[in-house]
Amino acid sequence: MVEYRPFGRTGVQVSSLTLGAMNFSQENEAEGVRVIHRALDEGINIIDTADVYTQGESEQVVGKALQGRRDDVFLATKFHGQIGTGLNTRGNSRRWIITEVENSLRRLNTDWIDLYQVHRPDPSTDFDDTLGALSDLVHQGKIRYLGTSTFDPSEIVEGQWTAERRGRERVASEQPPYSILVRGIEREVLPVAQRYNLAVIPWSPLAGGYLSGRYSRALTEPISPRAARLPTRYDPTNPANAAKLAAVEKLQALADEAGLSLIHLALAFVLNHPAITSAIIGPRTVEHLESQLEADKVTLTPDILDRIDEIVPPGTNLNPSDVGHLPPSLTDKATRRR
Repeated sequence: MVEYRPFGRTGVQVSSLTLGAMNFSQENEAEGVRVIHRALDEGINIIDTADVYTQGESEQVVGKALQGRRDDVFLATKFHGQIGTGLNTRGNSRRWIITEVENSLRRLNTDWIDLYQVHRPDPSTDFDDTLGALSDLVHQGKIRYLGTSTFDPSEIVEGQWTAERRGRERVASEQPPYSILVRGIEREVLPVAQRYNLAVIPWSPLAGGYLSGRYSRALTEPISPRAARLPTRYDPTNPANAAKLAAVEKLQALADEAGLSLIHLALAFVLNHPAITSAIIGPRTVEHLESQLEADKVTLTPDILDRIDEIVPPGTNLNPSDVGHLPPSLTDKATRRR
């Protein structure tokens, strides 16, 4: 069985592994239900999905799997991304939040969402408006806690101060990218989360599969649907990806020396950080799930952690594009040119 950790200062206890449902759809519904049931049987009690995952199908699979077991699960989903083709069917506006929470509740076949998360920042929307809408949903009993995902440190702090000054419900958690290959959040995000007692549930602790043990510099063809769908992210000729693959080879050797699978080494590294609450795993099959269970039982010695730091220094993102979100100040030329 998995271990349990406090979810920030909410009083809720959650498993150290979170089942991420991004890969579930109607096409693989039966296997998705099996994965969810096996995870629950192993003691995992937090499931994370989002409205945009397979355009709502992930939420539907989760909803089906949780029938009769809903009360045992801390259920998390997100809003922000484009749904369908409507002009205003996206973003962090009050208009969209009030509409989309009802859609998620219907797809999840539940009366409440434990953790409703802002999937990405939205510079076009005053965050006080977002917090105001989410606070209303808490007061209505439709959601229990608020969370953010892939927010910059200044945005996390803004959320805390806005809640205090405007009398809004406080954001209780942050969901950032974090793995041995993507360590940028160690600079500011994790210290800020600790300062404000936020739960942290990082996504992609296996670095999009790079730390699954299946990728190497000799690989020339996609070996997963994700790799086929995002060829540039897995292109070994990209210098940043080549740096990741070189690091993976060293990490694999370290894992072999320690008598661990690379998966367990990677997950244990993330769970070892004192700011981390629960690492999100995203298995497509029961076999994938089984390979990741028991990672929370692995203890990494100071020597192993030091050697990981030598391979990928603290605070380093080997490929900057892996962070999942770049602010407009970097992506929009108009923000930095008169």
